[in-house]
Amino acid sequence: MKRIVLTGGGTAGHVTPNIALLPRLKELGYEIHYIGSHDGIERSLMEQCHIPYYGISSGKLRRYFDWKNFSDPFKVLKGYGQARSLLRKLKPNVVFSKGGFVSVPVVMAAKHRKIPAIIHESDITPGLANKLAIPHACKVCCNFPETLKYLPADKAVLTGSPIRQELLRGNRQKGLAYCHFTSSKPVIMIIGGSSGSQFINEIIRKLLPELLKTFQVLHLCGKGNLDDALNNTAGYQQLEYANQELSDLFAASDIVISRAGANAICELLALRKPNILIPLSAHASRGDQILNARSFESQGYSMVIEEEKLDDVVMMDKIKKLWNQRSHYIHAMENSKQLNSVETVVRLIDDAAKKS
Repeated sequence: MKRIVLTGGGTAGHVTPNIALLPRLKELGYEIHYIGSHDGIERSLMEQCHIPYYGISSGKLRRYFDWKNFSDPFKVLKGYGQARSLLRKLKPNVVFSKGGFVSVPVVMAAKHRKIPAIIHESDITPGLANKLAIPHACKVCCNFPETLKYLPADKAVLTGSPIRQELLRGNRQKGLAYCHFTSSKPVIMIIGGSSGSQFINEIIRKLLPELLKTFQVLHLCGKGNLDDALNNTAGYQQLEYANQELSDLFAASDIVISRAGANAICELLALRKPNILIPLSAHASRGDQILNARSFESQGYSMVIEEEKLDDVVMMDKIKKLWNQRSHYIHAMENSKQLNSVETVVRLIDDAAKKS
């Protein structure tokens, strides 16, 4: 019996690629365990997958001043001790990390116990957590060709991002029925990220009367962001988030407006969905989404609107242009050299496990 420990957390983007690997790992006979934070989103997502879960102490490492910067290093040290203890107990053949701060002590503990660790970086430039983890890993998977220059040459492997295969098997009619939509009008899906975007939500709702003349609107607006006044609006469906039904909702959608998280945009590429990307501004992030979006724009996969330039006029203009030029974007995505990421990553995992 081969045994693997998966780790990563803090956001859904640090968990969903791990979920994408589960079916193939199970086919290969792996016993799978997960180490994450005590109360992060990764706990509920993994428990839904019926994977044994272990919580450890986790602190956030910040680039800016915060009083928690004085206490969080002690949480990381505590997490490191807990991770060492868990790895001693579980005795995995290999560790796979998708990043996030909870993964750092796990990867460090794996090296201490001489367990090979493979990490995955989704964005063009490595985040702080992965920068700390890279020296302790045997291989570093990445999503974009541009990332290779930021990684050690002897560790870097271009794999792409593992995509949940069930997303590719959606049923359009089921998605339309779920939203109470008809097949006579195209559908726009709006995704503001796992917690939603109030700014994007407000613009979409302001444009709703104009949009509904041509489109039906599926609005994933984030937890706590529903507008009760818009309930029962014909051609408009608002959801806080989507889970099992997401594949059908994607199948029902003709174009997508989305944030530019690496996993999200790779899903749009795999699904061949013409899209408008609105990356988080550099003021609200380290700028990784801007780089992701520009890479997809340069390859002809996406239109991009910078958040600082976004208003209802710009949004409506871009939507019209995307709809009129949608075949151009579909063609570009169909000609992409997207890798079979799940197989590529699992092959690296399996090679490392055999060597251990």
